[in-house]
Amino acid sequence: MRYACAILAMAAGIALMFQIPLLTKAVIDGFVAAPDGTYTLELPERLRSLGAPFGATGLLGQLGLVAVLVILLTAGAGLLQYLRGRWAAQASEGVMRDLRDTLFDHFARLPMRFFDRSNQGDLVQRATSDVETLRVFLAAQVVEISRALLLLGFAVPILFSMNSDYALIALVLMPIVVAYSALFFRQITQRFQAVDEAEGALTAVLQENLTGIRVVRAFGRSAFEEEKFAAANDEHRDTTWSLMRLLSTYWSLSDLLCFAQTGLVLFYGAVFALGGEITVGTWIAFTEYAAMVVWPVRQMGRTLVDASKAGVAMKRVNEILGEPLEEPHDAMAASNVRLAGGLEVEGLSFAFEGGDPVLDGIDLSVAPGETVALVGPPGAGKSVLVELLLRLHDYTEGSIRLDGHELRGLPRALVRRDMAVVLQSPFLYARTIAQNLHMAAEDLTDERIFAATADAAIHESVLGFDLGYETLLGERGVTLSGGQKQRLSIARALLREAPFLVLDDALSAVDLGTEAHILKALRERKGRQTTLIIAHRLSTVRHADQILVLHEGRIVEQGKHAELVAAGGRYAHLWSLQTDLEADLTPTGAER
Repeated sequence: MRYACAILAMAAGIALMFQIPLLTKAVIDGFVAAPDGTYTLELPERLRSLGAPFGATGLLGQLGLVAVLVILLTAGAGLLQYLRGRWAAQASEGVMRDLRDTLFDHFARLPMRFFDRSNQGDLVQRATSDVETLRVFLAAQVVEISRALLLLGFAVPILFSMNSDYALIALVLMPIVVAYSALFFRQITQRFQAVDEAEGALTAVLQENLTGIRVVRAFGRSAFEEEKFAAANDEHRDTTWSLMRLLSTYWSLSDLLCFAQTGLVLFYGAVFALGGEITVGTWIAFTEYAAMVVWPVRQMGRTLVDASKAGVAMKRVNEILGEPLEEPHDAMAASNVRLAGGLEVEGLSFAFEGGDPVLDGIDLSVAPGETVALVGPPGAGKSVLVELLLRLHDYTEGSIRLDGHELRGLPRALVRRDMAVVLQSPFLYARTIAQNLHMAAEDLTDERIFAATADAAIHESVLGFDLGYETLLGERGVTLSGGQKQRLSIARALLREAPFLVLDDALSAVDLGTEAHILKALRERKGRQTTLIIAHRLSTVRHADQILVLHEGRIVEQGKHAELVAAGGRYAHLWSLQTDLEADLTPTGAER
């Protein structure tokens, strides 16, 4: 609606501006020289009738009338152009706001396999720079296209009504300018595609370097990263330079055509005026109308440039919006089901697309409130099982049931609501400690927060900060140590009070004393939630109700700690190695 109002305001403004050359023509052609050397001004009757009530007669009066009319017309056109810009900006910003919301919502519901194969820097580029390109096009160029068409629509009938031969000369190069712009549009699109892709690659290199800056410096890889960035930067420079060469060629040739058109209007206007075919006023009016039209038509090239950029940007955005979302929730309403913590796994197998099986024939039964531990070497499939429980991936063989409900039939929102998870790499937001904890649940009291952080052995550390729980964390919690990030993530998970608690190697960065404190707190909570612990340090899992030993995607041993140690298998071998190593080392109490 606002776009339509903007175009109407622009049309009205153009109509007002087109009256000014007619006033100029009337003044120039209305001058009459008297025999005594004086001049009089004979304006058309409709203009004299406008000035009569105000006493605008005589030469100065009529000139004053025309000057006032020009000022009023210009002011009216200016106001209408302001409204045009305002309404066009409001319309474009509204459209872009909706697009950003749609894009972010789409990101939030895309399956994990999309992010596994995508470059984060490129995704950021599409969600920011490409959306901004579309905003600029909608705010300025959509209306500019209408402006060029309206100018032609107003000017052509006026020019032909004055003198058809002169009108043909005034418009003779217009088709050439339009055809040249269309040819340019076809060539420029591919160049913009290349520049956008190069910019996305450059953004990805920069984001990756900034995110991993500590690793880069720790391994002395700054020089290598600088070379990698320089290569991406050179590629971006070369593609942009190629684009600029094409743009400079277009602008120079289009300027030549437009100046040639203006020159034709001036030259043939003088010829016609000297030959008596047109008046001097008509010549001046033709020149003004031709200038009003030729440069906006020439600006169609800029419009086509922005249209090319917008087309490439829209294609890149649509590639994301065209990605299929996670399957819709059609089994139950999340508000009607509350899980109790029961878990049954039968014959579960899973493989990533095009890969070998990661899990093969997993069978598991967990009663509500039990603690189950998964151990095994890296790559055994422990974390993949967690991802399947969260429905980050969907299995195709076997069955996972939560309280008797098939996992694939449960809404993802329900499953994730009822699982509190601490992943291998804990993620904290660049907000205060309190704000990070409040993400676990709404309306948390200080007592609940203090109790959870005490159980996670982080409360005293937080109080040691100058601002306590109002301490602002850096991006990804970078201002905390690895152990502090894990403990704060554990506290956040405990605050969820979900039926399932999943700790995926969540104690790997804490010392033995801190680990013992946390495990003791978890044992005291036993029965309140089903706990699934993944760990490499076997001291973490020895009090679990069940311990599963995974190897190459299969459960090779299963039982309690004492049973597995007595069995003398893989678990017993690992336990012997770790206890011997701990006996040889002197505990320092420091976090790794």
